[in-house]
Amino acid sequence: MRPLSLLLIPLLSLAACQTDGDAPSQTSGAPSSDTISTLGDDDRDLSADELEAGRYAGRGRDLTGIDTTGQAEAARSNPETLAQLGTETDWSSRLHVPLGGDVEGPSVAKLQALLDRAGFSPGQIDGRWGDNTELALTWFQKSAGLQATGIANQETVRALAQRSGDPAELVTTVTLSADDVAGPFPAIPSDVYERAKMDSLGYESLAEKLGEQFHAKPEFLSQLNDGLDLDGLSAGDELRVPNVRQPQAPSGAVSRIVISGDAGYLHALAANGDIVFHAPVTIGSSYDPSPDGEFTVTSVTRDPWWHYQPSILASVPDDLPDAQLPPGPNNSVGRVWMALSKEHYGIHGTKAPGTIGYASSAGCVRLTNWDALALAGMIEDGTPVRFRDITGRGDSEA
Repeated sequence: MRPLSLLLIPLLSLAACQTDGDAPSQTSGAPSSDTISTLGDDDRDLSADELEAGRYAGRGRDLTGIDTTGQAEAARSNPETLAQLGTETDWSSRLHVPLGGDVEGPSVAKLQALLDRAGFSPGQIDGRWGDNTELALTWFQKSAGLQATGIANQETVRALAQRSGDPAELVTTVTLSADDVAGPFPAIPSDVYERAKMDSLGYESLAEKLGEQFHAKPEFLSQLNDGLDLDGLSAGDELRVPNVRQPQAPSGAVSRIVISGDAGYLHALAANGDIVFHAPVTIGSSYDPSPDGEFTVTSVTRDPWWHYQPSILASVPDDLPDAQLPPGPNNSVGRVWMALSKEHYGIHGTKAPGTIGYASSAGCVRLTNWDALALAGMIEDGTPVRFRDITGRGDSEA
C-alpha cells in the first residue's frame, strides 16, 4: 500500500489472475475467480504533478447532474490552508461554509470525517477537496432530499452531523495501544516470487498502518500532529486522528449494489432504494459486462491469498511458474475479496488507497481496504450487483 494519493491515469489492459481463500492448498468452497492486470501496475505511485492534474477534474458531474455554479465563489471565500491543520483547536462540526471548489484545510478535513462517518466515503482523508469528496457530498445531498450542488452549506452540514451520530469532535486524540503500534513492518520485495516466500504481506511501516486504521493519508496524519514522525510512535503516545466511522449497517441490510464505471463510485442500496453506503471505486478499462449488467456476489473471503498465474497475465511470459502470494493489506487484492458470478471478476480492497477513484484498475472493482471491509460486512452471498455508466452507458438509478 502506498501513501500517496493518485489521479486518473490511462486505463490498463485487462488480464486475469486468481485468488484463493486458503493457500497454498485450496479447500472446498474457496473462491477461485478474480481479475488483476500485471502485478503492481494498477497501484503505481504518481508524481505530484500527475496528482494535481487529476485530483479535482469534475469526474461524474454530468452523470450526477450537480449544479456547480457557486463553487468558484465558495472557494474564493475560504481562507483556510493545510498549514492550519496542526494549529486548529475547534474540531467540532462547525465548518467554514459555503465549502466547495478547489479548497483545503481544517473544514475540508472535518467534512471528509463527517462523510466517512455518515457512510458516504470520501476515500482517503487528506484535507483537500477532490472528486471523491465532491461525489460523496453530492450523493449525500441527493439521499437527504437536499439540492445537489456539491457545495456544503449549513443545511447540508447539519444533516451530515445528524446522520453521523452528532459527534462532539471530528478530529479526536487517541492513546495508542500496543496493538496499534505492533509490527513487524517488513520491506516487501518487488519480485513476486520473493513475495511468495513471505508469511504475510503486512504493512511496511507504522505510518502506513495508522493511515489505514484512521482512513487517512499518512502525510495528513503527520500534519494534524505538527509534523510528527509517525514511524517513531510507541504504545502510550497520543495522536490526533479523524473521528471515523464504525460499520454503518448489519449483514443483509443491502438489497443490491450499483456501480458507476464512468463516475467511479459504488452504491449499496436498501430494498427501498435508499443509499446505505457510498464509496469511490476504480474499475478497469476492459471491463465489459453483459448487456443487462446484472451479476451476483457468490462469496466473500477476508484476507485472501492471491494465485499469481503468468499464463493469464498479459505482460508476463507464459512459461514462468505460478505462485501463491500470502494475505495481508499489501496483497494486490487487499483485505477482502467479494467474488462475482461473472468469471474472473470481483470487488476487493487495495494496497494503494490513494489510487481509489483516481487511478485505473485492471478489470475488477477496487475500494480502499476499509471501505471494502465495511461493504463485506453489509452483504450476503447472492446480493445482486449491477454495472451502469460503463463506457458511456448510463441510466437514472443511483
